[in-house]
Amino acid sequence: MTLTLTPLQGIPMVQSGDDLSAFIAEAMARAGLELQSGDIFVLAQKIVSKAEGRLIHLSQVTPSDKALELAKESQKDGRLVELILQESREVVRTRPGLIVVEHRLGFVSANAGIDHSNVMANGGDAVLLLPIDPDASAEALRTKLEVATGQNIGVLIIDSHGRAWRFGTVGVTIGVANVPSVLDLRGQPDLFGNELMATEVGVADELAAAASLIMGQADEGIPVVHVRGFPYELEAGAMDELLRPKQGDLFR
Repeated sequence: MTLTLTPLQGIPMVQSGDDLSAFIAEAMARAGLELQSGDIFVLAQKIVSKAEGRLIHLSQVTPSDKALELAKESQKDGRLVELILQESREVVRTRPGLIVVEHRLGFVSANAGIDHSNVMANGGDAVLLLPIDPDASAEALRTKLEVATGQNIGVLIIDSHGRAWRFGTVGVTIGVANVPSVLDLRGQPDLFGNELMATEVGVADELAAAASLIMGQADEGIPVVHVRGFPYELEAGAMDELLRPKQGDLFR
């Protein structure tokens, strides 16, 4: 098995309303790559959010009393806290400099995924929210590329998340189209013929982490990675398949 991840160079700074499928097609041509069935595109969340107009200036936000109270506790800008609350189902933990929430999409993350970095040049008070429905965003992009090329492909949208008990952010999947999210190996034999009892592999997150390593986290400017050689059949997947139900979460 050979898994090849290729950074797609030259993706321009994305603006609201831009056609990401056109940018990807142009970058593939520059790289001398011809799309094949089974290929996957992994996109950084930021370019999807930008194309969908999810950029907000804090000067346009009026914080509520609840946001101001939480801002004092977390030592954050009350306007940012207001956006965090609007994007969240529940505040899970707070400390100075950090608010951990259950996002409206269901995952637990810091600051509801709202970010200042790599948003826009001279961005000032600009922040970027996550896409409204990342699975739908991934599917719309997959459909455009598939119609244009006739190839059966997959799309992942990824973001950087921290992890409990470990330092460092890693890439995780927040949007899926035609890629299996979790591979259930329960009942399969191990190397010595023993039946696997609890092994479920988050293959979409594994691929997200690999692509994130190539994208980088600073000024690399590589928001799309082309993947060839994914070792599993492409099939329908969804982000929420990766989320542990709250009743099974031993740590909240």
